[in-house]
Amino acid sequence: MEIKKSGVQALVNAVSDKDLKSIGEKVLLGERINFQEGVILFEKGSVGYLGALANFVREKMHGDKTYFNRNFHIEPTNVCVFSCAFCAYSRLYANREEGWELSISQMLDIVKKYDGKPVTEVHIVGGVHPKMNLEFFAELMRNIKTHRPGLHIKAFTAVEFDYMFRKAKVSVEEGMQFLHNAGLDSIPGGGAEIFHPDIRQQICADKVDADGWLNIHRTAHKMGMHSNATMLYGHIEKYEHRIDHMERLRQLQDETGGFNTFIPLKFRNKDNDMSHIPESTVTEDMRLYAVARLYMDNFPHIKAYWPMLGRQNAQLTLSFGVNDLDGTIDDTTKIYSMAGSEEQSPSLSTAQLVSLIQQVKREPVERDTLYNEIKNYANADVAEMEVNPLYN
Repeated sequence: MEIKKSGVQALVNAVSDKDLKSIGEKVLLGERINFQEGVILFEKGSVGYLGALANFVREKMHGDKTYFNRNFHIEPTNVCVFSCAFCAYSRLYANREEGWELSISQMLDIVKKYDGKPVTEVHIVGGVHPKMNLEFFAELMRNIKTHRPGLHIKAFTAVEFDYMFRKAKVSVEEGMQFLHNAGLDSIPGGGAEIFHPDIRQQICADKVDADGWLNIHRTAHKMGMHSNATMLYGHIEKYEHRIDHMERLRQLQDETGGFNTFIPLKFRNKDNDMSHIPESTVTEDMRLYAVARLYMDNFPHIKAYWPMLGRQNAQLTLSFGVNDLDGTIDDTTKIYSMAGSEEQSPSLSTAQLVSLIQQVKREPVERDTLYNEIKNYANADVAEMEVNPLYN
């Protein structure tokens, strides 16, 4: 580690900009950077400089370990009462005949497809459907837990929770406790988009605001549930809006310590009301991941969703602060493909995901949802894994 630090130290010493030099020194000393310094990194930091600093932090925290889990997704519906400008996935309730709506038995059949397979997590998110209410989803989770008690249920965005609770006329605390008792184990990070009201008003004005999103996650944390956090970047936001978003998350993490990982989500412009906005470049993507690793100093993990970025770009993020590539995502996840993701059939076998990580000289580690290590694949023979049905 000292050899690597000396190399980054030399890079910091060589930088001519005094602001970047000062921020680099703080990173090397493990000191927190402030709001203005975060903006400066976006404004002035080269991709090489940011990458070196972020990789230093990543390796200081995790070495070469790169996490993934064996999971599958259920999307109950793409029918939604909200109309977000960036969304290519949902169909308004008035046009619900264009979408899909799964029954509890249909969703339980999806769970049963994985009987005998060593998946550890089911991830349940979808549109906000007025008839899929609090009791509907509680019954779904009870059924899942009855069928497979050990399966971790990570489900519903704060947007879904907010609508469910308001419709049921219960408080956030009452609603979260009800679902937790029904089998909810943790919550994903979707629906955060960009917290700043100036941007939120333009891209998703009718759904839960920043304070509401943060309060739902705070409540989950207080009940002992962990959660993730996301940020939708690369559209109409400015650098200060990105840092404002990260700052609010960082403050809540200081308060509760309940976040597992931060997941930047790249805006894709296919088939939505923001199709005229060009997508961010790969260089800008990497700069974003690097700044996230540097700013989110109290988040243990930074995750890249490989289906949205594509496999090669996901590999690249592992040198820019990322230490998690999500999971096998063994399904036909439509949220990604309908938004114009790089991967139109987002599914990898365990062998393929291990190979993806090994190819860039990182250490693949299977985890559960809460980052307990299940198996280290550092010395795994991918060829042998590929012919073993357990890993496919």
